[in-house]
Amino acid sequence: MGFLIATVILFAVTALAVSLSITASAAEQLTGDQRSRSTPVEPDPAQEELRMLYARGEVDREEFLQRKIDLER
Repeated sequence: MGFLIATVILFAVTALAVSLSITASAAEQLTGDQRSRSTPVEPDPAQEELRMLYARGEVDREEFLQRKIDLER
């Protein structure tokens, strides 16, 4: 009798796990994985130039951060 109950419980847990897996897979298919479909964002040329100025030491950190804030507006 105990074996039968254990078998039924194991079957129910397995069926639940399969159901959840199928549901999750279907939801992903319906909504689509946006990360894989997104196109890379082109870097802003002005921000790239600012980064290069900072990397070459032509602007200090404070000026870099201020210009960065200005460019993001």
